[in-house]
Amino acid sequence: MSRRARRWMIAAAAATTALAGGLVVATLTTGVKTGAQGYRGSLAVVASPMPDFALRDQAGRLVPSAELRGKVTLLTFLDSKCTAACPIIASQVARTLDLLTRDERAQIAAVAISVAPKVDTPASIHAFLRRNRAEGALRYLSGRETQLRPLWKTFQILSAAESGDDDTHSAPVRIYDRGGRWVATQHVGADLSPDNLAHDLRLALKRD
Repeated sequence: MSRRARRWMIAAAAATTALAGGLVVATLTTGVKTGAQGYRGSLAVVASPMPDFALRDQAGRLVPSAELRGKVTLLTFLDSKCTAACPIIASQVARTLDLLTRDERAQIAAVAISVAPKVDTPASIHAFLRRNRAEGALRYLSGRETQLRPLWKTFQILSAAESGDDDTHSAPVRIYDRGGRWVATQHVGADLSPDNLAHDLRLALKRD
């Protein structure tokens, strides 16, 4: 097995471990089923709302989570120096948006939150998005580590800042409905593909 494959497996295991506790608790306390309602993605706690935040994108614009309300939000977690899951996610998201109509795209927000704020400088983020043909597709949000750490915890995300490795971090691709409710999740190497993402985004658009 290659080093890159081993790193991806570690990151995937970290994502599963980080989410498992919250999913079990949610299932026991709310009875919510995961991967239901026709979504192709899995690991969705339907009743779990998007936490509040206010972070700046690659252009320096402040993006409060309240701004995403009313849109279906595709949310992921990236490190611009990652060579494992992150390039795949960025390119897949860009390809997904190309499958949608202009009207559908206008109702969707595609957002990435940094898991490595010390390396995610504006220059590094712009280079990452260009390299993966995701410019104009993803709003890449970052901030101070002290600002992001509580947010990672709320999202139940293992960050690269915490693992000490750019390639080792949680990397789910989550979909939130117009009300900010988490409805589906896809993962690299499992169910993530442009077709699956487009399907789940369209389903979320129809149901809200």
